[in-house]
Amino acid sequence: MAAKDFIVAIELGSSKMTGIAGKKNIDGSISVLAVVKEDSSSFIRNGVVYNINQTVQCISNIVRKLSSQLKSEIARVYVGVSGQSIRSVKNVVVKELPGGAIVSQEMVNELMDKNRSMIYQDNEILDVAPQEYKVDNQLQIDPVGIQCSRLEGNFLNIIWRNTFYYNLNQCFETAEVAIAEMYLAPLALADSVLTDAEKRSGCVLVDLGADTTTVSVYYKNKLRHLAVIPLGSDNITKDIASLQMDEAAAEKMKLKYGCAYTENTDIDNSLTYPIDAERSVEARKFIDIVEGRLQEIIENVWYQVPSEYTDRLLGGIILTGGGSNMKDIDKAFRNHTHIEKIRVAKFVTQVIKSSIPDITDHNGKMNTILGLLSKGDMNCAGEETPENVDLFSAEKPAKPAQTTADLHAPRSADQISPGVVPTAAEKEKAEEQRRKAAEAAALKEGDAENGGEGDEGEEKKGMKGRMSRFKKWMDQFLKED
Repeated sequence: MAAKDFIVAIELGSSKMTGIAGKKNIDGSISVLAVVKEDSSSFIRNGVVYNINQTVQCISNIVRKLSSQLKSEIARVYVGVSGQSIRSVKNVVVKELPGGAIVSQEMVNELMDKNRSMIYQDNEILDVAPQEYKVDNQLQIDPVGIQCSRLEGNFLNIIWRNTFYYNLNQCFETAEVAIAEMYLAPLALADSVLTDAEKRSGCVLVDLGADTTTVSVYYKNKLRHLAVIPLGSDNITKDIASLQMDEAAAEKMKLKYGCAYTENTDIDNSLTYPIDAERSVEARKFIDIVEGRLQEIIENVWYQVPSEYTDRLLGGIILTGGGSNMKDIDKAFRNHTHIEKIRVAKFVTQVIKSSIPDITDHNGKMNTILGLLSKGDMNCAGEETPENVDLFSAEKPAKPAQTTADLHAPRSADQISPGVVPTAAEKEKAEEQRRKAAEAAALKEGDAENGGEGDEGEEKKGMKGRMSRFKKWMDQFLKED
């Protein structure tokens, strides 16, 4: 029987592109209906699309396979945005107010809109995390209703390379897959694996992926810093492969013998690990290779934590992602950062119902896609697929392509939910509306100067000029007589 009510999310990872379909239940739990994975290592690097044609084909394959399992067409999908070069930048916007003015929501919205209009060379603003507002000399979470003469808004802008942003949009547009919402994957992940207490008291979320490691710093329930490091667990695999073996064999050795931290006294100098039937490597050398690269990753992670928060991390460090499965990974982070409170998040906090092994394994690899799925609130189901239709056929019935701009009206800064990334179509439509609004305002201002409204004002002005010229002509005519 075809599923008629479900949510679909797609995550574009460096090693795998994952599609998932699920249904939210009345009790708040989520039932996972289908999971599809496709290898993406040849066209997505460090979480970034590098080959548009292959990415389009992969997206199409995932949507078709999910449709086949669900026996229903997919009308739209939720998409996670992540990858190299995503970073946060602080920005301050100030508004001087007449003495005795009371801060209104419109004033706050004006600051937010002005901040979103910031231009970063070769970069696009994906999302904004408002920090505190400064009302005169006092910091406030919500300044509305407070009397002051100076209002300062502090914002954390999350930016990404223009080319990466538009390539991602182009892929879904070319694949004719409508986007319900684009979400910042690190924020969706944080909402699914962090507790309210951890966000409030201060913590660092570290997502250890294949090609990248994402660092998110939270304090007082707000995102304070976000960065993506171009280093991941695959770098360890490549270092092991330097022992003259292919990467597939190196990956197996890493999973079988790899350990994140080993006390020097526990190393057996006589122990060796087999590389193949004829060769082996000393245990100490293997440990040095693994720990050396992992130490570099941890140092880069800790470098990303702003100094003003290093002694405020009462919630500790939370590790997740595929790389967090390495043995004693918590010990390695504790040894370098000296943060005693380390937690490995193997699964999301939501109640997930499924018999699919990818979900039930609880190894942290599906946390981001499950976080994206939990964000969905729009039915992604399309028409029911007839049983005699081959979903994998190259010929498909023609249908009008639907874009995100068709699903949403442009939203102002205060209407955009945290973590939601406006698509290119939404931005284009919003820009068109802003242009029209500016033209209307300019026309209205011109009308006021003309003493009327629109064409009527112009007509009055023209009539006044003609009457003046007629009076001068009559005066001249009478004088000549």
